[in-house]
Amino acid sequence: MKVSKFQNHDFKKIGLENLADIQFAGRVAKQILNTTQIEPNKILNSMRSVLENPELYVEDALYAQWAKYVIEKGLKDSLKQNTEVRQIPLEYQIYGRENIETGAITQMDNAMRLPISVAGALMPDAHHGYGLPIGGVLATQPNYVIPFAVGVDIACRMCLSVYDVPQNRLNDVPRLKKILEENTRFGLEGVFEKVLDDPIFERKEWKELTILRKLKDRAYRQIGSSGTGNHFVEFGILEITEFHQELKLPPGKYMALLSHSGSRGLGANIANHYSKIAQNECKFLPKDLIHLAWLDLNKTAGAEYWIAMNFAGEYASACHHHIHKRIAKALGEQPVTRIENHHNFAWKEHLADGTEVIVHRKGATPAGKGVLGVIPGSMTAKGYVVRGKGNASAIYSASHGAGRIMSRTYAINNITHAELKKHLDKHGVVLIGGGLDEAPMAYKNIDVIMQNQSDLVDILATFTPKVVRMAEPENPTWIKKKGEDIWGE
Repeated sequence: MKVSKFQNHDFKKIGLENLADIQFAGRVAKQILNTTQIEPNKILNSMRSVLENPELYVEDALYAQWAKYVIEKGLKDSLKQNTEVRQIPLEYQIYGRENIETGAITQMDNAMRLPISVAGALMPDAHHGYGLPIGGVLATQPNYVIPFAVGVDIACRMCLSVYDVPQNRLNDVPRLKKILEENTRFGLEGVFEKVLDDPIFERKEWKELTILRKLKDRAYRQIGSSGTGNHFVEFGILEITEFHQELKLPPGKYMALLSHSGSRGLGANIANHYSKIAQNECKFLPKDLIHLAWLDLNKTAGAEYWIAMNFAGEYASACHHHIHKRIAKALGEQPVTRIENHHNFAWKEHLADGTEVIVHRKGATPAGKGVLGVIPGSMTAKGYVVRGKGNASAIYSASHGAGRIMSRTYAINNITHAELKKHLDKHGVVLIGGGLDEAPMAYKNIDVIMQNQSDLVDILATFTPKVVRMAEPENPTWIKKKGEDIWGE
């Protein structure tokens, strides 16, 4: 017969406080241990799952007795959340460590100290952000989501449309500038006089969630527009050097349109609203971890956030499709293929060992095996169309761009307009809008970034920007007040 290895503190760790409850749980756990081959830790994990969702286990061969006790005593409602922050962070893989600032690594270390963290990885474009660093990938236990590990700009997205037209169409810069100026809008006040309708505004979520109901009018006005900071819409050359079935195009050079933006005010308000709730529920977290506060998906706020986050993702996608639809109409052409992907999002996935988790990719591109994505450089550097290799140590992820090497304030104070113009002229790029904070010199070398993640993605094609549209420069004092890294999170 097996000997029980359980102690009272084991059951306190899964959320029990009352001695009578602990003693009953101990008897159930001992019985399972002595009659099965299940390891003690797995028994404890299962008993925690029963605490969270006892209704699912009332007919379970092993845990029915415990489930009925949990329901009878109302333990689910009084479940004590695990609040013990790890002193030593879980180990995680860092790609391109030599080019990542210490602050970003410290932030990732902090994320890996959370009691709900399971696994993580840091992408080579990583830099300091809010809570989780931009370029951070964090897998948590399946019932927990961290709003600021998703990011403020929920579902920031890349969308690439490719046109089968002669490359020399890009030489007509005045016409392309006019098309971008007339068919794109940027920033808080950047809206169209005539808004294109969209099926998303008929969705039931607008009525079901209070926060969405309050934001519907604003979201309607902003549909098809782009944010500030590093968001852009640009014409360029897509070059394919060999045939890839996924692209459905023969080798050659194509005119293409690439856009980068997110869910606008809708996503930002969702993020800030639910992050405040999370921080209020996780007051036990130390000050340096408070922006990593989480929500329980089994509770009202967590369930609402999950619905709102996914809805913001669909809204972000709709925004891009409106942009590309307007520009395709102005060009008089229809794209022959389109590639798009989110970052700043959370997904329900499984790790290599089958563990169910919530994967947060803040400024990181999904790179599961065979998954297509777009990784841009700066406004003068090449971007890349990639196919994920499904690397488990990277949590099936890759970078979302080149990553900043200068903060926004530093770039504004140390790069001149003359230097920016010279750099643009050298690369043959025409810029509409854009500020010194987004100067190419403020970014890391995208080619180095791609070398650092050669184990994560295959390169299928390159995109070279030619005519770039961005928001008009923001006031530097506003940047300092609001925080340098909020754009693009």
